[in-house]
Amino acid sequence: MNTLINAFSALSDSTRFSIVEQLMQDGELPAGDLVEGRGMSGAAISRHLKVLREAGLVQQRVHGTQRMYSIQPDGLRAIAEWTISKRQFWENSLDRLGDLIERENSWPT
Repeated sequence: MNTLINAFSALSDSTRFSIVEQLMQDGELPAGDLVEGRGMSGAAISRHLKVLREAGLVQQRVHGTQRMYSIQPDGLRAIAEWTISKRQFWENSLDRLGDLIERENSWPT
């Protein structure tokens, strides 16, 4: 459960969330590409990447002088599985809400 909490905590920051989104869309990228357009220094992005690595959401590999980053599928899979496991709760809650609204609409005015 701590792994899941760490993943959600890491994604709660908009910069880290956008990094994950970019890596999901573009695939593996060098760290320098993740700095572009964010208005932050390389050191700041490096700290964000460290949080994402420690949360198990991204992985790093060294390629020559570059550090390459990509999505860690297991980390995102844990989030997806947790979300899917809660689907029944939300469906039941929405069904109860629908029933309540229907009852209220059928009351005489």
